[in-house]
Amino acid sequence: MVLFNCKITGVDGMINVIICDDNEKDRNNFKRMVKEFMDKNKKEYSIYTFNDFNKSFYEKVDTKLPFKIYLLDIETPTKSGIDVAREIRRKDIDSVIIFLTAHEELGNVVLKNDLMFLSFINKFDNCEKRLNKSLEKALDLLNKKNTIRFMDRNVLYTINVNDILYITKDSFERKTIIKTDYGEFKVNLSLANVVEMLDDRFVQTHRACYINSDRKVKIDKASRIITFDNGETIDLLSDKYKKGCVFND
Repeated sequence: MVLFNCKITGVDGMINVIICDDNEKDRNNFKRMVKEFMDKNKKEYSIYTFNDFNKSFYEKVDTKLPFKIYLLDIETPTKSGIDVAREIRRKDIDSVIIFLTAHEELGNVVLKNDLMFLSFINKFDNCEKRLNKSLEKALDLLNKKNTIRFMDRNVLYTINVNDILYITKDSFERKTIIKTDYGEFKVNLSLANVVEMLDDRFVQTHRACYINSDRKVKIDKASRIITFDNGETIDLLSDKYKKGCVFND
């Protein structure tokens, strides 16, 4: 259930904060702190709060939302936040997880689990200051988007976005090719699915090609040759996309 939604124009994207805490006072307090932080930083955001790891909570976990930040209470009447974080990580390795607890000693339990969490916040130890710092780190991580991660036939790929030169389609093998400085990856995802994981630095130059505009150094529109900063060239530049794209040569 959405308990608070705020939209501010002129921001990069919606931040979705999912809070689960069985204590109503703590839950409302965290919602207030998140709201104040997001308003101060002029971010577009939605806050979803839950009193337990119930069906509604898991429905929100499974909903495709951009930029998810989880605030998970480690102890609730029905389930441990640590177990829930493990479930989230099986299907989502990009969202940010922040643990909440009233018991400092549980920090050691969290550290023993490979959950790729951002921070561990004691509700009674300078909570608001620590949460603000954690949210600052979370936004920094979400905005940078240094890597793309995806599963393809039980193989987990992690590719640095800065290393990608271009993405294209191999029509013969019906695979998408992700070309990087150190080789190419042929994956079974569609070109559209891969592009969805990328940011606006990737520009379409052909019906079957997107290039990393940060990596190109020259575009010869007469010969339709695109040259990248490592010396590699491709000729995937069509009239349709040449006219529609603005390049700063």
